[in-house]
Amino acid sequence: MGDYWTTDRTTNNGTTGGARALTAGILMVGWVALLWALEGIDTATGNALDTYGISPRDPAELRDVIPAAFLHSGWEHVASNSVPLLVLGFIAALAGLRRFAAVVVTIIVVSGLGVWLTAPANTVTLGASGVVFGLLGYLLVRGFVDRRPWDVLIGIGVALVYGSLLWGVLPTQSGVSWQGHLFGLAGGVAAAFFFRRPRRAPDNLVTV
Repeated sequence: MGDYWTTDRTTNNGTTGGARALTAGILMVGWVALLWALEGIDTATGNALDTYGISPRDPAELRDVIPAAFLHSGWEHVASNSVPLLVLGFIAALAGLRRFAAVVVTIIVVSGLGVWLTAPANTVTLGASGVVFGLLGYLLVRGFVDRRPWDVLIGIGVALVYGSLLWGVLPTQSGVSWQGHLFGLAGGVAAAFFFRRPRRAPDNLVTV
């Protein structure tokens, strides 16, 4: 006697694409607004928040790996990260918030630890660019890892628009943490493998 294996065609958590897009948009607008608010506080307090940046190879500084990703060294710095973070984060968050949260945490930790291990002595590193590079790397490879043609196309589109950012992993600009960029990119690629989607059975697959 035969049976069949059905597959779920609903979106993540049973929500519609429009609802997911709205949720992703609200999340990323809120995130970027938080970065600007924190920079406002930092400016008003004479850069008091800069102490939460990462100073390399000091065990006490490991606690700053996460907060450093939300702080910046000035308005120009936060402005340069805001648009790519908003766009790339929105695209990544469309696939589901739980997966997105896991990806972002992985990127922040890998990027921050990479900076802590390899940044020059007597420096302080902070900024969301590690997350930006991580999301870029994640979106570039996600479709190939998950074997989802639509996500491959999204990755190609992301590469066309933001691919030039990849030059930022090279030590070509003084005062810019290429270490944060490089390890953020590596964290995003790793996250695509860590949190890959399970292979889905073909629709209406019949077993006997």
